[in-house]
Parts: sequence; C-alpha cells; structure tokens
Amino acid sequence: MNNSEDTQVPDEPTVKQQKESASFRDKVATVDKEGKRIWVFPTKPKGKLYNARTWLSVVYLIVLFGLPFVKVNGHPFFLINILQRKFILFGQIFWPQDFFIFGLGMVLFIVFIALFTAVFGRVFCGWACPQTIFLEMVFRKIEYAIEGDAAKQRMLKNGPWNREKIVKKFSKWIIFWALSFIIANTFLSYIIGVDELKKIVTDDVSNHVGGLIAISIFTSVFFFVFAWLREQVCTVICPYGRMQGVLLDRNTIVVAYDHVRGEKRAKFRKNEERTAGDCIDCGQCVRVCPTGIDIRNGTQLECTNCTACIDVCNSMMTAVGLEPNLIRYASEANISDKKPTRFTARMKAYTFVMLALLSVEVYLLASRTEVGISILRTPGQLFQEQPDNQLSNLYNYKFLNKTYRDKVLLLKPVNFHGSIKLVGETELKVPKESYASGTMFVYVNKSDIKTRKTPLKIAVYDGDKKIKVITTSFLGPFGGGK
Repeated sequence: MNNSEDTQVPDEPTVKQQKESASFRDKVATVDKEGKRIWVFPTKPKGKLYNARTWLSVVYLIVLFGLPFVKVNGHPFFLINILQRKFILFGQIFWPQDFFIFGLGMVLFIVFIALFTAVFGRVFCGWACPQTIFLEMVFRKIEYAIEGDAAKQRMLKNGPWNREKIVKKFSKWIIFWALSFIIANTFLSYIIGVDELKKIVTDDVSNHVGGLIAISIFTSVFFFVFAWLREQVCTVICPYGRMQGVLLDRNTIVVAYDHVRGEKRAKFRKNEERTAGDCIDCGQCVRVCPTGIDIRNGTQLECTNCTACIDVCNSMMTAVGLEPNLIRYASEANISDKKPTRFTARMKAYTFVMLALLSVEVYLLASRTEVGISILRTPGQLFQEQPDNQLSNLYNYKFLNKTYRDKVLLLKPVNFHGSIKLVGETELKVPKESYASGTMFVYVNKSDIKTRKTPLKIAVYDGDKKIKVITTSFLGPFGGGK
C-alpha cells in the first residue's frame, strides 16, 4: 500500500508551502510584525523607462509651475478659486451656476479612471501622479545627490550624529523645506491667482497673518509627506491603490514578472549550462523598488507601476546573456495562457458609458451661454389692469455675465404683443464677471391672454445676437383676458 509521500506529485507545492509563499499578502511590505515602519532605501534606478519618466516629469513640472503665469487677454488660463466660487478652465470662466457641468465632468473622470485602470492597471501612479513625480523625480534625486545611493543612505541613517551626518541631513531638509514652500505657493496661485499671490508676498506681513499661517501649515504638510511619509501615501493613504484590487483582472496590463519563464530561480554561474528558469535571483528588482515589494510575488497593492524593476531586470538579463523583458508590461493571461490582450465585455461597458457621458458633457459645454439668465414671476403678486387694454405682471430677473467684458442686454417679446419695462433702470447693464438683478414689468395685450396661466417667451439679445429665449408664465384673470 502506497503512503502519502509515494502518491504526492514531486513538484506540486503543499498547502503549507502555498500559504508560506503567499504570506507576503498578509502585511504591507514597509511594516514589520510589530507594526513599526520599515524604512525603504531604494537603489537609484536607471534605464530607458526611467529616462522616459524623467523627461515626462520635466514637461509635467514645467506645465505645473508655469501654468499659473499663463494668461488669456490679461486673465488666468487656469484658476480654481474656491473661495470666490470662480473657476477658469482653458481661458473660459465658470461660475457656481455651471456646477452641473463640473459634476458630470467628475463622474466622467471617475469612469475614465475605472476604464483606464481596468486596461492598464496603476500606470497613472508611476508616470503621472503628482506624489510620485515630486517624490521620485525631485526629492529623491536631491537625496541621491546629497547622501549618495541606497547603501550610503542606510549607513548614514544608522550612523552616529557626527559632522558629516549633521551637514548632509540639515542640507537636505533645508532644500526639502524650500521646495515644499514653493510647491505650497504654486498650489495657492491656482486658487487665488498669481497676481494676488504677488500682492501678498510683497505686502506687509502683518496684513496677511492668516495667509502666512495657512501657507506655513501647507508647507509643513508637503515637507512631512516628501521627507518622511513617502511611499506610505501610495500604500496606506491613497484610495486609488485600494480600488485597483476591484478593477484589475487577468486581462489588465500591469508591470508583471514572467513566472512561466523565470521559475525555478537559481543563481547565475558563468560557463555553466543553465537548466533552471531565467530568474537569476539577484534581488535587484526588490532593491530598486520604491515601495519595497518583490514583484516576483505577483500583482500587489503597493506596486505603482513605476517600471524601475523592468529597467534593472533588463540590465541584469543583458549582463548575463539572457533574453530581456523577464519583467515587463503584460497581463496574467499574456503570461500564463500566452493569450494576446483582449478587449473584454467589462472594458466595452466602461467605454460605452464613458462615451455616453462624454457626449453629454460636450453638448453641455457647446450649449453653455455667456450669460446666465433667470426671469421668474414675483411670487404673491397678482396681475394689474393697465391702460390701452393691457395687463401686467411683475417679474424678478437676474443675469450673470460669465465673460470678461461688460454687456448691455435687450429683452424682446417673442410670442405676445406687448412691452417689457425695467423698474428703476433705463437699460440692462451687466458688469463683467458679475451679475445684475432687479424687477421688471411685462405688459401684454388682453387678447393674448387665453388662460389663467399663459406661457410667455422672452428673447434676450446681446446687441444683434440672440443669446437665449426664456419661457416664463403670465398670470391673468380667470377665464383669460376677455
């Protein structure tokens, strides 16, 4: 009778081995068993993808820091003034009345993120997220320049507080603080505008104590994030990292280790015929990872798709004469099943919803007028008998000028015979970036009033250009105006 050892498949992992191999999923890579922070000292990356990310980051930072200074006809090209509820996007001014456009835009953005993540994984985090751009392409580069590569940084951290450590640490922190201050002011310029920021900077500090305190707090937050919190933002705080567990599937393209080709791992020995997998178990992919994970364990929460492991693995494969791209952009289906990337039903559904929302958003933007218009009959007021066989109603109006120039508007009847007269005004002037409100009488011939409530159409003109036709109601006597 055969025992259990005789019947076991030789290369099949036991349940215990499977649990041990997946134990990495039970904890975050940067936290030990006692819950203490494991500080990550990633090796300085280099390679084609890292160079591409560097150039993309340069463009990204130029746009980020330069955009507040770009103006169109003397006005900001981009402004998110939450305090005054004024928003300028690509030179076009938006007000709270246009919030439904922003709301739909946010829904569209979320759907796009879902679709993008379902197809390409967390590539946004590694290539375009401000947190990654600033940390990896600005602050980390400064740290490498001052403290050296990973080994030197580790020695410096564990070493005594001698003259060298004090000089390097405080030099780095002072530069980090200065950069955090610049970043905080840049973000403030997106809210209040660069001109207002210049006034605050050049004005007496005593006039802006509250602003100084606020900018100091934001500077401290940025400094704390980039000097200490670092990858914890991506692995613990950022909700997007948690979302990807729901959005990814076997057809999602991620930074992946080709376990079919790489296993079983074995050290490389020169002049020896290799019978193991292509992974030489050098550990370089782990050392270069800014979140401290082992990509060979598969897709993980902490992976930001920064591609540092791809570059270093390719360099090692080239050095030992093996084929590159052991770690590459691929899906689980690509690797395990040797299947090409497939546009799944879920991706098609996301795409359909996104295109539908995009169509609505484009329509709303195209049909958006330069003037917000509201004409409502004054509540509680009845009709008035007027000379020449006419009736009148009192209306409240409000016109919002969304442009950078003053406007003089005209109101004309469309579907009735009568006239429109402003109360206390000779003409309807609407200042730029502001609004005009008041009351007006609408006079209608009795013969046009057929019911208790008669719909009226009033055309609004900007010079000779008809902006919009407003429909309102006219309150008449019971049985009409006969």
